[in-house]
Amino acid sequence: MGLLNGTASFVRFSVEGNLPENLWDYIAERVSLFSFKDIDDTYDENSLGWVSIANMFDSEFRYASYANGNFVTLSLRFDERKVSTAILKKLVQKEEERIKKEKQIPKISRSLRVEIKERIHSELMHRAIPLPSVFDLSWNLSDSTLLFFTTNGKAHTLLEDYFKKTFDLTLIQQVPYITAENLLDDDEARKLSSISADVFI
Repeated sequence: MGLLNGTASFVRFSVEGNLPENLWDYIAERVSLFSFKDIDDTYDENSLGWVSIANMFDSEFRYASYANGNFVTLSLRFDERKVSTAILKKLVQKEEERIKKEKQIPKISRSLRVEIKERIHSELMHRAIPLPSVFDLSWNLSDSTLLFFTTNGKAHTLLEDYFKKTFDLTLIQQVPYITAENLLDDDEARKLSSISADVFI
């Protein structure tokens, strides 16, 4: 579920680092530079980039702006070509049997088996349609926090790395303890630091 759906799961991050004074010009430049590039007509295995939160095919933000008051709302799109392991195994074995029959040999060499597997994997990869995954985010510029609308661990890694690459800013996941530190005053924060972990059974 994403930001525009009725219900959603999200993870909260803090955004660490300094933004330039010409904030919106900088964000516009970086979002454009790291926007999503389609790979449907290429042989690339994957592609990662920013798209409109309202339309996964809008990487130029013609239909919806990512700037909403003090918020930046974007979707991170990741397209990936995948080859089924079962289909690859089947076609490799079929090709090995064809070669053994053609050459009238009982078995083929290891190097030839590797060559067959790599060739068929490449052929399947070229024919595979990229599978898209889209993850929404809402970045609050006023308090330097970001909500990422998925609990998928792989997506978190993609976001943290790509956000750093795009904006030269670091994302720190807000576990409950860190969130509490940010919400409490100095005296309460000192009390929080004296709390020790316990196990309840």
